[in-house]
Formats: sequence, C-alpha cells, structure tokens
Amino acid sequence: MAQARPLVFITGASSGIGQALAAQYLRAGWRLALVARREPAMKSWAEALGVSADSYSIYSADVSQPDSIIAAGHDCIARQGLPDVVIANAGISIGMDTAERADIDVMARILATNNLGLAATFHPFVAAMRRRGSGRLVGIGSVAGIRGLPGHGAYCASKAAVISYCESLRGELRGSGVRVVTICPGYVDTPLTRQNRYAMPFLLPAEVFAARAIKAIEAGASYRVIPWQMGIVARLLRALPNAWFDRLLQGRPRKHRQDAGV
Repeated sequence: MAQARPLVFITGASSGIGQALAAQYLRAGWRLALVARREPAMKSWAEALGVSADSYSIYSADVSQPDSIIAAGHDCIARQGLPDVVIANAGISIGMDTAERADIDVMARILATNNLGLAATFHPFVAAMRRRGSGRLVGIGSVAGIRGLPGHGAYCASKAAVISYCESLRGELRGSGVRVVTICPGYVDTPLTRQNRYAMPFLLPAEVFAARAIKAIEAGASYRVIPWQMGIVARLLRALPNAWFDRLLQGRPRKHRQDAGV
C-alpha cells in the first residue's frame, strides 16, 4: 500500500504568509489542511490553482475562539489524518494607544488571536504526535517580539509571548520526537505590511519567505529569523542600552490604530 502524502495544517491560510506557505507545500507534493475564517477565499484560491480535490480540505475556524480552532483540528484528524506539520500562522497586527479605552479591547483581541489561538491550534495534535513519535509544531513569531516598538505594544507583546511559549513547549516535548519550531519573520510583503507607514528594511516577497521557512521547518530548527539580516539587526537592537534604543526610535511613525486608521 502506497504511503499517503504528508499533510500540513496551516492557520491563516487565506492570504499573506499562510497562503504562500500553502503554495510552497503544494508544489512539494504535500496535502493541505487550510484553516481560516474566510472559507470562500481559500476555496477560490485552490480552484484558481487547479488543486485536485484530494489534495486539500478547508476548515472554517476563528483562532481567537479556542473551541472553534480546536474543533477544526479534531476535524482534520478525522478527515485527513494526523498532520506531519502544524503551522500556527494566523495573527493580527493593529497599532494601539494605551490612553485610548477602545485600544485595550484591541489588545485583548490581538492576544486572543496571536497567543491563545496559537496554543489552541497546537492542542489537538500534541498528544497524538507524541504517541506517534514525530511531528513539527511551528509558531510564527516576529522580529517585533524581540524588542518593543512605540505604538505597537500589543503586537510586540503578543509576538514576544509566541517566542517564549514555543520555547517552553519545546522543552516539554524534548525527547518525544516532536519538534517545536519558532519562525520569526522580518518584513514580508503581505496585505498586512502594505499598510505600514515606516521603512521596512530587507523586505521579502511572501513566496521567498515561505521557501526559506519551509527549509527551516524541515531541518527541525528550534528558532530562525528570516531573513538572516533582520536577525543581526534584532540582536543589535536587543544589545542597545535602553536610553540609546529609545532615542533611536523617537519620532518613528507608529502602526495604524483601528480607530479611523490613525
């Protein structure tokens, strides 16, 4: 009996990095479990590429609602089998001002999506992968999680939490055969970043980022910044004394807030 093609489970698969990762895995002959709230967008994308029906399944879920994404994970196991790779990619990025009451709710939504959603994405697969003795759990962090940026507090905090959470989970699963991989993108050309009003050094096309990320995932890297140049920049920024770092970022344009795009 022929062995089934490997399966990857990707959240946030309807656009940006998630869609680019799906395209790369598809070209490599993998089956896809595509997860997002916008089911029609995923279906249109797959049909436009002429993806065969046996190569993918779509799961409509909201990662900010734990029961929703957990149900999607169990549904995937029932319909397609236990994935070889699970990529918790879904995330949102909105600027915030702590002086604005509405932005406290924005922060709660960001943390629910970027952090609770990541843990809930992994939840259905951890025990089954441990029993099997293999698998990759991939958390998409960000260089923004390495040092806080003005006006970007919620997003930076959420991505710092992704990095720490994945590090904790990696230690818990050590020796089980299940690898936890943290990928920290720098700037990637997606609908999310096109709204930014500040310089984005070393900006990568989404497909280039995806190809490099998949190489790191297959290698079982514990932590990888893509592109590598941003890894150097991040380490240098981390090493700066606070007074120098604060002065360097003084006056930097801030991320758009949800309220009237300011």
